[in-house]
Order: sequence, then structure tokens, then C-alpha cells
Amino acid sequence: MIKKSFVATINERSSHSVPTPHGGGIAIAITWFIGLFYLYFTAQIENNLFYALLFGAIISIVSFFDDIYELSPKLRLVIQSVVAIGGLYSLGGFETLSFGIFTIENSILTNVFAFFMIIWFINLYNFLDGINGYAGSEAVFLALAGFILFGGNHFLVLAVAVLGFLYWNWNKARIFMGDVGSTLLGYNIAIFTIYYANQESTNFWIWIILFSVYWFDATLTLVRRKLNKEKLSQAHKKHAYQRLTQAGWSHYKVTNYSIGLNLVLFCIVYFISNIFLALVVSLICLIFVIKYIDSKKAFEWNI
Repeated sequence: MIKKSFVATINERSSHSVPTPHGGGIAIAITWFIGLFYLYFTAQIENNLFYALLFGAIISIVSFFDDIYELSPKLRLVIQSVVAIGGLYSLGGFETLSFGIFTIENSILTNVFAFFMIIWFINLYNFLDGINGYAGSEAVFLALAGFILFGGNHFLVLAVAVLGFLYWNWNKARIFMGDVGSTLLGYNIAIFTIYYANQESTNFWIWIILFSVYWFDATLTLVRRKLNKEKLSQAHKKHAYQRLTQAGWSHYKVTNYSIGLNLVLFCIVYFISNIFLALVVSLICLIFVIKYIDSKKAFEWNI
């Protein structure tokens, strides 16, 4: 990667001070899709899930070129939209969105929601891939949690594919994942969320809780920056994990604490049978975590 000048540049968003090769997600993608085809040809994965996940190859290829040439945001958004539509079509759409006291079954509303959710998951995973081991450990956690709760060898394939990369990215990173890995992982999580929600509507909230360390941080930071009248496309270091590193925490410490928080969230899902109560408990937990992070390094508001 160094020979090919495939090296991450240091900018305002970076949490690293030394240029490091990126694009390690290529290994994740190759291993993942080899495993995926094996599961398909040995009849270990449902056809609709296989075809939906296969659209992730488009994301990986485009992100590979984005890592090299920095494609325009508009082109990336168009590709992501096409992939989101393809994935949704393969799954047969998003059927039901249940809020406990009421349920949305209008296919137009549910599929529009799912379309934007897929695009948001793709991008937020990319936003939060910024420190050693953080994005990789999140993917391994989600894969193992998915396997424990739902079964399916596709989760084990994903876990192993990411563990191979994580060996080189843990603590003192020798290579980064890059967009080619982070966007694929975000897409996969979105597809898993919709696929299992179609089997049982409450499964949607299980995945929302399991993935909440990422979406809560990314969404809250986006809202705060919008209220702060910042240009949302501008590079920044205001995510919770970034502010912890600015407060003096090492990448290793932030990643380990995020793993601990994920385990707490898994226990909430596993032991609280009422999923909506579990969601409330999870959100309260996350709010306290954000309050703690704000006390260590406050979000910088414009005066």
C-alpha cells in the first residue's frame, strides 16, 4: 500500500498524527464475498439475503476508487442510492415498522424509511471509522451478537473476515480499513436490520439497540452541528470517540470502553424481554455516557 501511495492523509478530521496505509477493507471485502458465495452454493443462506448482501460489492468497488481518487459526494450518493434500492428490492422491501403502540404497514412509508436508513448506516459507519480498532471491533461485536441471537453462518463469516483485518489494526494500527471496508460494513448492518425485521417486527429494535453506540453518536453529533450552524460537509472532530481522544484517552482505551458498552447493550437486549423497555433503558444508558464524554471534552458550540 505504501508503494502504491495508498496512504491516508492527515486532515482536520483525522485522529492520527502519522500517515498510515489505508484500504485494508479490501481484505475484508474479498474474504466476506468468498464466504458469502460458499454459503450460497452450499445452501446455508437464504437467496433473498444473499442477493441483497451481494449489492454490497458495488459499494466496495466504488469505495475502493474513492479511497484512491476521492470521488465526488454526489456520485457516491447516487451509487449508494442505487445499492439501497437494489438491496431493498432483493429483500422484498421493508414490510412493517412497529412502535409498540402503533404499527406502520404502508409499504411506501416503510420503504422510504428503509431507503434513507441504509444510506445513513453506510455513511455513519464511515464517519466513525477514525481510531484504531474501533470500526473493526464494532463489526465483530455485531456479527457475534447476531449469531447468538439469530443464528446464521453469514455472521461467522463476517466476524472472521473482520478479525483478519483487526489483527493489523488493533492498538497501534499498521493499516486502516478505509471507505472500502467501512461502507460495506454499514451496508451489511442495514441489510441485516431489515431482513430480520421482516421475519419479526421487533427484531428491528434489537438491531437498533445493538448498533446504538454508532448511530446515537453519529446522529447526535449531526444534529448538534446543524444547530451550531456548521457546514455539515466540512471535516470535523466532534464525534464522542474523537472528543475522548482529545481529552487524552488512547485509541486503545476508547475502543476497549466501547466494547464494554456494547456488551452492556447486548445484556440489555438479552435479558429484558420487552424490547421497547430495553430500548428505553439503552437510550438512558447512552445519554449518561454522552453526558460523561461532554464532561471530559465538551462539544464546542459557536457563540
